[in-house]
Amino acid sequence: MSKLPPRVRWKADNYNHLLEQPTVFYAIVLSLTFLDGATEVNIIASWLYVGLRILHSLVQVLWNKIEIRFVIFFLSNIPLFILAFNAAKIAF
Repeated sequence: MSKLPPRVRWKADNYNHLLEQPTVFYAIVLSLTFLDGATEVNIIASWLYVGLRILHSLVQVLWNKIEIRFVIFFLSNIPLFILAFNAAKIAF
């Protein structure tokens, strides 16, 4: 992998990133769905997370500016934490 040009590695790294934190998002959203947690706050937080992750992917694949990616990644954690908190609140 280290022999590949950086622009090619960016795409491979992005694919790996899509198999990490977003899988937690999928589990939380499924849990909220089964727990009747489809409130307006959770729906907005879900779409905000999806939008930020799409933006993160585009930045990583096209530009790969680490500082910008970090800010977007950090911001995407906020709606994910809201969703996790709401799911835990409903479940327990």
